Amino acid sequence: MEVSFGIKGKDYVIFASDSSANRSIVRMKANEDKQKVIGKHLVMAYSGEPGDTVQFAEYVERNLRLYQIRNHIPLRPSSAASWTRQSLATSLRSRKPYSVNLLLGGYDPTSSTPELYWIDYLGTFGDVPYAAHGYGAYFALSTMDRWHHPEMNLEEGLELLRKCIGELETRFIVNLGEFTVRVADKDGVRLVPLKPVSNPLVDPVPPALPVPAVAA
Repeated sequence: MEVSFGIKGKDYVIFASDSSANRSIVRMKANEDKQKVIGKHLVMAYSGEPGDTVQFAEYVERNLRLYQIRNHIPLRPSSAASWTRQSLATSLRSRKPYSVNLLLGGYDPTSSTPELYWIDYLGTFGDVPYAAHGYGAYFALSTMDRWHHPEMNLEEGLELLRKCIGELETRFIVNLGEFTVRVADKDGVRLVPLKPVSNPLVDPVPPALPVPAVAA
């Protein structure tokens, strides 16, 4: 049970992933980082089979780095996403395909624009304003559709992310724990602390006011 979100704003892209490593009904780890920084302005959030995800993320990171060393220039987000999709599609036709779902994107300093791409394990590829993988898509896509707009500043984007996580915490039967949040913009990639989300079904209800006694 994994969740990853991507939100593209005016000049940034936000990535959020749950930090739980689970096996069957057991939580094995609560601080798993399911994102990989694959460039100065590039981030990839991954989910799927545990071995496949880490191996494929490192494979993409090292190959993008090799391209930069050979050509003295990094790949732009669109080119990196296209190459990653092709790698997944090629593995799908092999004996050992990767079972990995990806959100890949970042800031393109050449065009000064943010970019976000949705890629699934079948090699399906799309340029999107917002995205979700895993069970979070069932709960959060309608919220994103309602509140997202292309000119959102960073604080508005983080507030939309809080709304999406709040929907999960309210409606989803499993507690996914803390979320890892990264922002990619013109200054690079950085971790962003997310304020706790208020949950009306979990947060304590304030005590009721005392009822005045009625005279006999």
